[in-house]
Parts: sequence; C-alpha cells; structure tokens
Amino acid sequence: MNLSAFFKENPKAAVAFSGGVDSAYLLYAAKTAGADVRAYYVKSAFQPQFEMEDAKRLCGELEIDLKTLTADVLADSLVQENPVDRCYYCKKMIFTTIAESAEADGYKLLLDGTNASDEEGDRPGMRALRELSVRSPLRECGLTKEEIRRLSREAGLFTWEKPAYACLATRIPAGEEITVEKLKSTEAAEDFLFSLGFTDFRVRRFGGAARLQIPSSQFVYVLEKREEIVKELKQYYSGVLLDMEART
Repeated sequence: MNLSAFFKENPKAAVAFSGGVDSAYLLYAAKTAGADVRAYYVKSAFQPQFEMEDAKRLCGELEIDLKTLTADVLADSLVQENPVDRCYYCKKMIFTTIAESAEADGYKLLLDGTNASDEEGDRPGMRALRELSVRSPLRECGLTKEEIRRLSREAGLFTWEKPAYACLATRIPAGEEITVEKLKSTEAAEDFLFSLGFTDFRVRRFGGAARLQIPSSQFVYVLEKREEIVKELKQYYSGVLLDMEART
C-alpha cells in the first residue's frame, strides 16, 4: 500500500501533528490525496515554543486547519515521577486528548507520524497508540525516515531537513522527578545554543549540571564559545560538561 491508496480508503482523518518531519509529510500526503484532514497540536510543558511555531507555519503553507489543545502532563504522577516507561503514560494522555477533540469535530480516525524506521523497543509510547487504535500510515506504507526526508524535500516542505527532536522531558534522566523549572531550564539552555548556531544537539541534566551532547563537527565551536556558554548555562545549572562521546 502507498499513501495515496491509504487516503483513498480513509478519506477523512485527524492527524496528531508535532511540527516535525514525519507528521508534516503525512499532512502533505493527505492534502495531496484530497483527504479531509485536520491537524491537532497538543501544547504541554514538554514541548518547546518553536515546535508550535513550526506547526503553525506548516499548516499555514499547506492551508490545513490546525487545532491547538493543551494537556497538563505533570498532573499525572506517573509522568512526573519519570519512570522508564514515562512516554507511555504521557502519550496516552496526549492522544486521548486529541482523540476526544477530534471525535467531537467529526473525525473518528486518528493518525500519527510514526515511520518504518522507528523501532518499537525504543518507543514505549507505541503501546499507547495501539491501545487507542491510532494508525501510522507512514509505517504501514514502509516509509523510512530517509525516504520521508527525500520526499519532503521534493515536495518543498521546509521541515525536510529539520533535525530529529525528542521532547524536553527526555533530557531528564529516568527516575529523576520532572518539574516545570527543570523543563524551562532545558528549553532556555537549548534556545541559547540554537541562537549561537549549534544544531542537532542535546542539553541533558547530569546531577545538577548540564551535559552537552554535540556533534563532533561542532566541538571546535564549543571551545570558541566556551565562556559565553558557561556564563549563560550556569544561570540554570551548577556546572557545564561536554560529553566527549559525540552525538551522532
């Protein structure tokens, strides 16, 4: 099956839209196939502001209706306590929120952007998708991340080269309580590094310190900007560490 055939069989659907590469291409494919599709973005403490801005931009360019919802993910103690399967509890809340809103809007089928490159063992949230009967057309059609980027580029989507981005909660080690303060510190630190021109990096908590995971090609630039980085990040962390195992 290809996406055109999928949307011929399923001409009306809601799409859980993160603002990322995969769900952006899914929306484009649905629009191209002539499907009646609506995008749903859930704003929570785990999503940085730029993701919502990207979601708005993409939907504006494709002329697709975007509905923004909110979810208080930290209200669930199983999310706040941050167990190894935290993603399952968070995804269940997020997708339940979308499903309820979508059904009220007349959309009974809910889709997400999981692709054929996503290993289920690495994504505990997939269990929540199965339980809620969320379908993943990109995965069903065998489209890998590499293929989705290529197709997105050919389609002229600005998201085609957007780096993979996991939510802010992933920067906090499993077993360590998640707080709004820690999430805001992470977002502020990463926003600063983005402003300096760094790409495809992570700022992870290590005790009270910031552990920078940077591609090896950007190590020299880290040293050039060392004083600025330390000064800025020590507003939020007790120290700043560079992980010598480069991010790949």
